[in-house]
Amino acid sequence: MKISDFYNAVAGKVDTDKTQINVAETKRVLAVAFDVLNELDTFEAIDVVAKGLAQADRRAKK
Repeated sequence: MKISDFYNAVAGKVDTDKTQINVAETKRVLAVAFDVLNELDTFEAIDVVAKGLAQADRRAKK
């Protein structure tokens, strides 16, 4: 998956009647999140991503 496809997929899920976050805002937040991950050492960045995936898995099972 290309990064732009990832950004677009996320944007399509977060822009709801309740949140009303546009694509540009979503892409900006994701870009900054990757900037923050880039500032971490590799182990810490992988740990953060793993924890985020674990949270996503728990939400999906609800």
